[in-house]
Amino acid sequence: MRTLHNYTPTLTRPQCTTLVQSTKPLQKMEKMMNMPQLRSSSLPPLSKKVGKRWKEYQGMNNWDGLLDPLDENLRAEILRYGHFVEAAYKSFEFDPSSPNYATCKFPKNTLFEKSGLHNTGYKVTKHLRATSGIKLPSWVDKAPSWVAAQSSYVGYVAVCNDKEEIKRLGRRDIVVAYRGTTTCLEWLENLRATLTHVSVPSITTETTTEPCSMEENGAMVESGFLSLYTSTVSNNKSFMSLQDMVRKEIGRIRKTYQGENLSLTITGHSLGAALATLTAYDIKNSFLQPPPLVTVISFGGPRVGNRSFRRRLEEQGTKVLRIVNSDDVITKVPGFVFDDVDKTEDVAACNGSVQVAKFQRWIRKRAEEVQWLLYSEVGKELRLCSRDSPYLRGVNIATSHDLNTYLHLVDGFVSSTCPFRATAKRFLQH
Repeated sequence: MRTLHNYTPTLTRPQCTTLVQSTKPLQKMEKMMNMPQLRSSSLPPLSKKVGKRWKEYQGMNNWDGLLDPLDENLRAEILRYGHFVEAAYKSFEFDPSSPNYATCKFPKNTLFEKSGLHNTGYKVTKHLRATSGIKLPSWVDKAPSWVAAQSSYVGYVAVCNDKEEIKRLGRRDIVVAYRGTTTCLEWLENLRATLTHVSVPSITTETTTEPCSMEENGAMVESGFLSLYTSTVSNNKSFMSLQDMVRKEIGRIRKTYQGENLSLTITGHSLGAALATLTAYDIKNSFLQPPPLVTVISFGGPRVGNRSFRRRLEEQGTKVLRIVNSDDVITKVPGFVFDDVDKTEDVAACNGSVQVAKFQRWIRKRAEEVQWLLYSEVGKELRLCSRDSPYLRGVNIATSHDLNTYLHLVDGFVSSTCPFRATAKRFLQH
């Protein structure tokens, strides 16, 4: 049985709790979206029922009937992928005074164990790096080296290699896990909130990359996120872009396990959630025979793209589950959303409110004139709220966005009518 210190989730009938209990306040984070030291953890006890229904838990039916109330097996799976994201944070070298700043602290074969994540049934096959495309001024040469860290460790690829875990999951799972914003240039990329067209310039097989002409589909994504995904180090061609690293590694793994039942799960927090969505979009577009089911598990992610990008994701069959904290401002940026205009127009027209419908069409046209800031939410949403937890005191920007807060809320959530169970045992660092 896999255990987690101070964490023993139960599959018994949940009991709601509304009494606010006295707890020590959470430590303040040094930087918003910059994770503090996370406590050592292993995977929680896992359900044996995933195998037969794994496609449902991976979103084949868009998680219909599984989110409200939250299915216990799905809860365990979300937490499991959340721990993979924790490992990406814990293996990152945060110390700016270290010569190894912004690199991975641990080799692939011990990354999980040294990150406090034991008995995963997975092995890490690739460290991943993201590179900023921002052109730096000449005076940066005189600044500390950590200020201009252009390329940094952002996550890893892992594949399930344990026979019992493969049996439990019902397939061999490939995981791509991304951390959130940590470096100066990543922060600057986050501020590049305007939308830019995204295209896939090549088709990737397991062994080659072939030219491909893409039909313009109007899909646009946030400029900074796309930069981090596609940029290379200008003076070092040996550093591939994150996009190329992921494509190459996924192609290699698929070739290695050709003929097996494979799934691809991409998970991340904050900036990592945005990169996870871009990765899923890219993998589905760039392979002649992409994995049949590509799933994104997103924690506290910002908006990524416009309506055409969302539609393209849906046409691909990419499944995105966004875990959102209502108190987390990061999930409300960048740009603004006009997804519901078409629906409200139809309702107004059906109710005979012609003038209202005309006014709403006028609003939509004005919004389209500034399409470089017009975003659209993607996928299915699991909405949580810090204020529902009796263990959280003093809701603020940092704690509301903290990955630990997200995992705590996932562990406690029952349903929209019973927002937090009394038996939740996921304790926060304090």
